[in-house]
Amino acid sequence: MHRTLTFTLLLGLTAGAPQDPVPFAVPTFHCLGLYWSPPGGAAGKAVFVRYRKEGAPAWKDALPMRYNPIPDTDEDLADYRGSIVDLSPATLYEVQLTLDGTPTTATLKATTWSEEFPVGEVVKVADGDTPLAITESGTAAAYRVYDGRGATIDVRHQHDSCITIDASYVIVRGFTLKGAGAPVKGNARLIGAITIKGGRNIVIEDCDISDWGRKDPETGFGVDYDSAILSRSMTLKQLVVQRCKLHHPASDANNWWEPKRPTHPKGPQAISLFNTAGNHVLRYNECTSDLEHMFNDVIGGGGNGGTKGAPGPDSDIYGNVVSHCWDDGLEVEGGNRNTRVWNNYIHQTFMGIGNAATSIGPLYVFRNVVSRSQNRPDAGGGNFLKMGFAGGEEWMTGHMYIFHNTLFRSDEWLPTGGLGGDRIVKHVVSRNNILHVRGEKDQSVSRNKLNVDNSYDYDLFNGREPAGVEAHGVRGEPVYEAGSGFDPATKTGKFQLAPDSPGVAAGEIIPNFNDGFAGKAPDIGAHPRGAPPMRFGIPGK
Repeated sequence: MHRTLTFTLLLGLTAGAPQDPVPFAVPTFHCLGLYWSPPGGAAGKAVFVRYRKEGAPAWKDALPMRYNPIPDTDEDLADYRGSIVDLSPATLYEVQLTLDGTPTTATLKATTWSEEFPVGEVVKVADGDTPLAITESGTAAAYRVYDGRGATIDVRHQHDSCITIDASYVIVRGFTLKGAGAPVKGNARLIGAITIKGGRNIVIEDCDISDWGRKDPETGFGVDYDSAILSRSMTLKQLVVQRCKLHHPASDANNWWEPKRPTHPKGPQAISLFNTAGNHVLRYNECTSDLEHMFNDVIGGGGNGGTKGAPGPDSDIYGNVVSHCWDDGLEVEGGNRNTRVWNNYIHQTFMGIGNAATSIGPLYVFRNVVSRSQNRPDAGGGNFLKMGFAGGEEWMTGHMYIFHNTLFRSDEWLPTGGLGGDRIVKHVVSRNNILHVRGEKDQSVSRNKLNVDNSYDYDLFNGREPAGVEAHGVRGEPVYEAGSGFDPATKTGKFQLAPDSPGVAAGEIIPNFNDGFAGKAPDIGAHPRGAPPMRFGIPGK
């Protein structure tokens, strides 16, 4: 019998500042972030969540929310936080919240974002070799569009940016951008081919950005954090980056062995966001390169030890192709308040996803595929999820949900760590993941003695694990259907288990995360049998 995931064993923290008892939601295209501080909330009391499209006859269950006020900060917003995923855009939803063991209930309504942005004035931009400065805003009812389709801005490394943005309600569409990053003179400040200085509600779509970045004259490697898209604006909110190719920077990051081990990589990135206001969506992008032009992290930023970080609260990263870095494919670190990461293909990285640390949470990582992990061209391997902390263990206070991910063996360079390697892990719920590591002596699940408040079960694993976990887990190695793998030509992937593989119909039912599964129980892993190929990157290619 396969039970449905509930939460009764995991702990909350000591209550912080009083919170507003009125619930509210923060939407994106496909998700709602929920916030509620009901009277009587306490550790051990969950909030049960139901939702439906307005007027629909039947309610659906979502994942319960757990009590987790964070002391000494207002960034947590509420005692209970959680997300509803897999929603339709531009749709009004009703949500019902109930505090476990009490008659306390609340309801709210929220509408997901529309994928159609209202367009006002359209500015057609021609080819150029000097930066385009966008300073004139549109409105919520009429976005100002800068149409670069057919145009190339190549600043030939004479300027630090191709486009700068200090405006709101603008769409930057269809540009080809090259050559950002003038030679380093003195202290190197951060640069971006597109640099967002300020504003909110900014859409960057269908752009092709390459050949950005500078070399450090002392090391010969790239200047750290030179980015295709960069923002350090703490007021930046609701940035959408979609269907862009961010590829082949001009410089190269050092690996962990250059010039000697351990030297942390420094170099270019595709997208870097630093302590912004969040509520961003980064989706359907292709962030790729080669071994001569490696990224530091592909998508990331900072700060890692704190309550903000990257990508920022109430943000989504999904549907991307991410490859060729010596550190984190996706650096999702800092507060991670209702941050969601799903359906990404991550290849040729050291750490697949960095999550050191999650101070507020919850962070949701689900249905991602990670393959090929190295820390130099001929050796090494990292973790699927980094875990641990940056700055101090005191930042490890947020909850994380890790569901239905696949560590896929495309060659011999599987990750050597699944959930954390030998790093500290706290406040994690792991279910239905394929934690296939390189060897049976490697760690599918961290066994660090300082681990606290974790729940691992229903995973398929071949490496080491702590004693007393995975009561319903499956020890073994996955067997995939013939022809499985990622197709770089179509940006599609087949990662379904063969009918006789360990992990078939061996998963746990997780409300809102595997609804509609076929058979007696969900398959373990990112790609259920009978589903169409997984799609990543720019749609329609």
